Amino acid sequence: MARLNESRQHGVAAVEFAILLVPLLLMVFGITELGRAFYQYNTLVKATRSAARYKTMSGPGALETETRCLAVHGDTGCTGSPLLDGLTVNMVSIDYATNIATGSGGINLVKVTINDPNASERFSFISVVPFVIPDITFGPVATTMRGPA
Repeated sequence: MARLNESRQHGVAAVEFAILLVPLLLMVFGITELGRAFYQYNTLVKATRSAARYKTMSGPGALETETRCLAVHGDTGCTGSPLLDGLTVNMVSIDYATNIATGSGGINLVKVTINDPNASERFSFISVVPFVIPDITFGPVATTMRGPA
C-alpha cells in the first residue's frame, strides 16, 4: 500500500516548484530593480551634497561650471562619464539665499538641485524589467548648505 502512494507522488515536487517559480522570479527581479532605483537615488543625493559642499567655498557666480561638473561627473573638470546614465549638466541648478535672518545674525545659503523644477529635464530610473517595476521619474533632489559669509 505504501508503494502505491509513493508512486502517485512522483513529480509532485516538480509541479509545485514550477507553480512557485514564476512568483519567486518576479519577486527577485522586483527586489533587484528596487535596489537599483535606491542606488541611483542615493547617487543623486551624494552628488548634490558633494557639489553643495564644494560650492560653499566660493561666492555667488564663482565656480558654477565646476560645481555642475562635480555633481554630474564626480570631478570639477567634466572629464569621464556621468555618474549615472542620462545625467547631464543641464539638470543641475545652483541657487543662493543671502543674508537670511536668524537669531544670531544673517547667513548665506547655497542650494544645489538635480532636476530643477523649472527645467524641462527630469532624471528617470529606467527599469530593466518594466513589467515588474515600472520606470520611475525622480523629483528634484536638492542639498542646501551654509554658504560663504
